[in-house]
Amino acid sequence: MAKDIKRIAVFTSGGDAPGMNAAVRAVVRTATYHNLHIYRINRGYTGMIDGEIERIETKDVGNIIHRGGTILKTSRSEAFRTPEGRKIAFDKLSAFNIDACVAIGGNGTFTGAKVFTSEYDIPFVGIPGTIDNDLYGTDFTIGFDTSINTAIEAVDRIRDTADSHNRLFFIEVMGRHAGFIALATGIGSGAETIIVPESATSEEEIIATLKKGVDRKKLFSVIIVAEGSTIGGAHAIAEKVGAVVGKDKTRVAVIGHLQRGGSPSAADRMLASRLGYGAVNALLEGKSNIMIGIQNDNLSYIPFDDAINKKKDLNQDVLGMAAILSK
Repeated sequence: MAKDIKRIAVFTSGGDAPGMNAAVRAVVRTATYHNLHIYRINRGYTGMIDGEIERIETKDVGNIIHRGGTILKTSRSEAFRTPEGRKIAFDKLSAFNIDACVAIGGNGTFTGAKVFTSEYDIPFVGIPGTIDNDLYGTDFTIGFDTSINTAIEAVDRIRDTADSHNRLFFIEVMGRHAGFIALATGIGSGAETIIVPESATSEEEIIATLKKGVDRKKLFSVIIVAEGSTIGGAHAIAEKVGAVVGKDKTRVAVIGHLQRGGSPSAADRMLASRLGYGAVNALLEGKSNIMIGIQNDNLSYIPFDDAINKKKDLNQDVLGMAAILSK
């Protein structure tokens, strides 16, 4: 133990993700097992600056593992981006004698933690909580599995009406600038085309694919569009393609924030529990300025700098498989 840690604070920041509560539960119970005092910070970095810090105990995290969202609430803080804001946050943590922090969130959360740890002697360990699954150094992020299951269920329902009315549906899913959700949703729902930022797809290629479907007497089609697509969102693509294939047959559905809510899947509960447990142990082992992830079913420790700045690549083999299976 590089530093005598007695008090740990945990908070969630940025976009919420199903499984965050399971991670909070694991952090609290692991810290309690090690006879540490554990504190909750409400509303992320905003709450840290405002001093919204209070004790949290094992009994407080009972019956939350199945809940979506985050009981700690979350926010995005402009004030924490400034040296003055971070100084206030440090003073508030010091007032509670906080020795270390567990930050649950994504890229922005870890960027704030990285800067803060470079200025003040309070170790931070990050837990990847984002449905986008776009953080380098971990095979999966908390919330990804639940989000794709939610998206697939929605697409299955849309497919029923597409079949009934012989429609062409463009369905937009979340994921920021990454195509992980779109790829998994497209494969899992049997979509005809999957449009992701990592692979260039033109309107002409989409139209050619649809024409092949018509030749095979295919009466309806479902196309999955990642929100960060380089050729536009679902509405823009549908407008261009519909001008050629017929706007009367074209429909658009944007699943949106439905993917963030709901009870976490078994996989997300398990992942969150392992990462929360591992984060506390990492702090006790003297680790800091890292994200704890999962690689090949083993815990991994990734420097914040790598998690933030290195790009996580979409599996091109899986992308190629998707193209073959959709034909």
